[in-house]
Amino acid sequence: MPALTSYTKPLTQAQVDKLKCLLQQRGFTFETKPYCLYAASKGKVNVQVYEKGPKVLIQGKETEDFITNTLEPEVLGVAELGYEEVHHPEMYQPHIGVDESGKGDYFGPLVIAGVYVDVNVARSLREIGAVDSKRISSDSKISQLAQAIRSVPGLSWQILQINPEKYNELFTKFGNLNRLLAWGHARVIETLLEKVPDCPQAISDQFANPTVLQRALQTRGRTIDLIQRTKAESDPAVAAASILARDAFVKWLKKTSDELGIELPKGVSEKVKSNACLIFSRAGQSGLNRVAKLHFKTTAEVSDHSMTLS
Repeated sequence: MPALTSYTKPLTQAQVDKLKCLLQQRGFTFETKPYCLYAASKGKVNVQVYEKGPKVLIQGKETEDFITNTLEPEVLGVAELGYEEVHHPEMYQPHIGVDESGKGDYFGPLVIAGVYVDVNVARSLREIGAVDSKRISSDSKISQLAQAIRSVPGLSWQILQINPEKYNELFTKFGNLNRLLAWGHARVIETLLEKVPDCPQAISDQFANPTVLQRALQTRGRTIDLIQRTKAESDPAVAAASILARDAFVKWLKKTSDELGIELPKGVSEKVKSNACLIFSRAGQSGLNRVAKLHFKTTAEVSDHSMTLS
């Protein structure tokens, strides 16, 4: 099993204060970082405590030692690392995890992935380091993990990739993103249930009123125990699904960028808007329709910008 080099954990305010005192006592060097209450480092471990949550992010080659010898015994008061099956047995029961990628990106498809796990598959996913894709900044790392996930014996997976032209058509039909997401999640769950009909449970991140997804499920899905919760990516099946979805999204962006000769960046940055203007100038609205989610306000901004120039 590869050594753990990144770890995130929610903290109470009392734990935030206690951790800061310990870091000061042990000679950590503090620095100011955006969105952080504080950040400190020493040797081969970096500790960042974020305002949102609050939560701690620990990174570096000495991550495991810091968790085992400092964070758990002196701050959290519980030993969890290496005891996931004891503390979270539900993660190792047979179930489907669903997650998506691309919903917040102007360019590219919406990709929804589902993964079925049982106890052996869940253990294998932990061993290869399958974690929420949002915690992995490297596209090459995502690709390596996705390949490893698809090779896990006993793992069943399904991907629904809704490319921009189809996405824009469906968004018009459904009227909002939550209904479109619910339809996509339901499709993935239904298809996986054809492969594993006895699966008792499906878990996804909560993106809307839970009844929206429940209503979208068809005959097979109506019998499954559907759990929607925030931070569902802590579940190994959902984490694996997030990686498969991200991998497909990133690959589409790269392939299409190469074909166009124009980079299609992630997100909704100024670079995104600038390159969208270039595409619009070459191919108009139909050109954007092939590569972008048109309901984003970026589309109106691109159109206004083009009219100003003309």
